[in-house]
Amino acid sequence: MPKSHQAHQNWSPGRFLNWATDIGPATLDVVQRQLKDRPHPEHGYRACLGLLNLSRRYSRDRLEQACSRALAINSASYQSITSILKQGLDQLPLPLSEEEPELADLPVHTNVRGPHYYH
Repeated sequence: MPKSHQAHQNWSPGRFLNWATDIGPATLDVVQRQLKDRPHPEHGYRACLGLLNLSRRYSRDRLEQACSRALAINSASYQSITSILKQGLDQLPLPLSEEEPELADLPVHTNVRGPHYYH
């Protein structure tokens, strides 16, 4: 059997989960989703290997932050995480949720009343 095929035999869901656990809880959650959202766990191996490669190209901390952001926006795909890392969004704070509008950006002016005025 060729060496490339022998390496594939060493892959297992447990191995990917152990690797993700070493990085952090968000990465573990993303890897679990990659393995569970497919008809067979083996179909998620390439995405998991891609995430492993991203941890080498960037860093484990950045990958963990990118996975956290991807989970927050409900887009935990390899492509989404790659985009987050390329754009540097993992290094920015998450925006406030829609339930908590940011009032700090409102200009100080007598005509600006805020949401409490209308209820």
